[in-house]
Amino acid sequence: MNDSLRDWVIIDPDEPENNHLQPDESAMKPVRVAVVGVGYLGSIHARIYARMEGVELVGVVDDDWQRAEKVAAETQSTPFKDISQLIGRVDAVSVVVPTTLHREVSLPFIDAGIHLLLEKPVAPTVAEAEEIVSAAQSAGIILLVGHLERFNAGVMMLAEKVGRPRFIEVHRLGTFVERATDVDVVTDLMIHDIDIVMELVDDALVGVSAVGAKVVTDQVDIANARLEFKNGVVANVTASRVSNKRFRRIRVFGENGYHALNFADQQIDMVTTGECPPGERYPEIISEKLEVESRPPLDAELEHFVDAVRNGLKPLVSGHQGVEALRVASLVKEEIELCLKQ
Repeated sequence: MNDSLRDWVIIDPDEPENNHLQPDESAMKPVRVAVVGVGYLGSIHARIYARMEGVELVGVVDDDWQRAEKVAAETQSTPFKDISQLIGRVDAVSVVVPTTLHREVSLPFIDAGIHLLLEKPVAPTVAEAEEIVSAAQSAGIILLVGHLERFNAGVMMLAEKVGRPRFIEVHRLGTFVERATDVDVVTDLMIHDIDIVMELVDDALVGVSAVGAKVVTDQVDIANARLEFKNGVVANVTASRVSNKRFRRIRVFGENGYHALNFADQQIDMVTTGECPPGERYPEIISEKLEVESRPPLDAELEHFVDAVRNGLKPLVSGHQGVEALRVASLVKEEIELCLKQ
C-alpha cells in the first residue's frame, strides 16, 4: 500500500469502531477471502483477489450456478451454492449482491466474525444500514464500505491539496446501463460524490434542496442536489444515468485556489496565486496540472481491505461514514419526491 493511502488509515484509538481491532497474529499466512455475488463487479473482485499476493481466494457464491462455476474456473477457486458453506473457511468476504440483500447476506458473516467489504450503499434504508454497522461494531470486525472513488488516486491527492473549500461542484454523468436499475441514480451514482463532498468539507450538513426526473425507468434517473454546511460551504452535485456520454468531474473552489479533478484520468488542474510582481496591483496567477500516479481504484480498494484485515487498520471508508452518506442521499431523494408531487 502506498504511503499516501496509509496516512488515511492509521487507527484512531478514540474511534469506537476500532475498539476490537487487533493486528492479525498470523500476518504471514495468506488472508482467505471469498466473493459473494459474481456478476459484473463481483467477478472483477474475484479476479483481483486471485492474482493478489498474500491472498487465497477460497471461492465464490452466486444464485446463478453456471456463473459461479465460470468465475470459479477463471480464478482457480471453488464455487459454493450457499454462504453458510464459507463460514469457517474464510477470514474476509466481498459482498457484491444487490443492495436489497445486503442485510440478509452480511449478518451471518458478521455473527461469525468474518470481515466485510460491503459494496455501497450499505443498505436500501438508513435503519438497515445502522443495524449492519452496529452488528459489525459489536462483533469487532472490519467493515469497509465500497465507496470506490475514495480510492481514486486523484481524489486522494485532491483531499491533500484543497485546504478549506468554499464551493464544490460535481458532475457524474453516465450512459444508460440496465444492470444498475435496481436503485435510483442518487443511490447508484450520486452517493459517491455525496461521500467525497462530506469528507472534503468535514462539517455538519444544515440544508438540502434537490430536483430530479424519471426519464427511462420508474425511478429517478437525473438528479441535482444543493448541500449547505454549517461552515458556509455549498456543494452542487449533479448525477445522470441517461446521458449520451460519460463525464465525471469535481471542481473545488477554496481559499488557496481552484482545483478540478477528472475522475477518469485521475489528473488535477490547479489554479493558485503567486507573488505580487513589483509595481503590480495583483499577484501572479499560476495554472498547472498536477501529475497523479494513477492506478485502478478497485485494485487499491481491495489491497487496502486485505491490509486492514491483516494488520488491524481502520478502514478508509468506515461503516459509520457509509451510513452518513446514505442518510444524506435519503434526504436528497425525499426532496426530489416532494418536487415530483408538485
